[in-house]
Amino acid sequence: MKTRTGAALGTAAGAGGAVAALSARRLGRRVLGGLVTRFERRLERETRSLVAKAEQAGPLGRAAVAGVKALREGKSPFRALLSFGWTALKETLAGIFGRGRRGKPTNIVEQIDVGAPRRLVYDQWTRFQDYPSFMKKVVSVDQASDAKLNWKAKIFWSSRTWESTITEQIPDEHIVWRSKGPKGHVDGAVSFHELAPNLTRVLLVLEYHPQGFFERTGNLWRAQGRRARLELKHFRRHVMTRSLIAPGEVEGWRGEIRGGEVVATPE
Repeated sequence: MKTRTGAALGTAAGAGGAVAALSARRLGRRVLGGLVTRFERRLERETRSLVAKAEQAGPLGRAAVAGVKALREGKSPFRALLSFGWTALKETLAGIFGRGRRGKPTNIVEQIDVGAPRRLVYDQWTRFQDYPSFMKKVVSVDQASDAKLNWKAKIFWSSRTWESTITEQIPDEHIVWRSKGPKGHVDGAVSFHELAPNLTRVLLVLEYHPQGFFERTGNLWRAQGRRARLELKHFRRHVMTRSLIAPGEVEGWRGEIRGGEVVATPE
């Protein structure tokens, strides 16, 4: 009898201990859960504060925020590092080239001597629709009127279009123009100087206004100056290998423009 009673008491004590242990574990989980929740809330507050400060810290600060967000989204440390690097690059380039603003104008001055009479050189220059046949980056030129031209040219692997208006044109002397376009424009002037009866100097002055990422990148590297120099060489080659051989076939426009208006037409 005593043995059965002792066994029963032992069983009851064991059951009580198990219940107590289970209750302790549940209590521990609740306490731990509360601690974790408070920690997560505090971490969230600290993260928001860090983000707010980093947003004002420049490119690297914003890049760091991008990396932190990538980690919080469950991305691997490697992918988070890529996010950091890419954001840093974009922010740095945006700082260099500006966010949506127009780029600083680039002044380009080039000259070239052409072994041909000034009249012939001038007449060939005014045949704008011939440009795509000998200039590498000019795709097309549509002359809407005596004073207005629509251009299309290659920039890197894409195309750019713009409209230019001739504001002044004096035969055998100079041409001045202004232009407009969605991705930047070029204002400029070209003049023709007789050095000898069969030697003409062409002086080209451009003011390039870049707009857009690629244009401002090219502006930084002075790519437009090199392109203008190369196109002048193409023009000289065309005059001396084609125009000079058959000058009678080169019929340039010899009207006069002042203030954007035609004031004298060819005779």
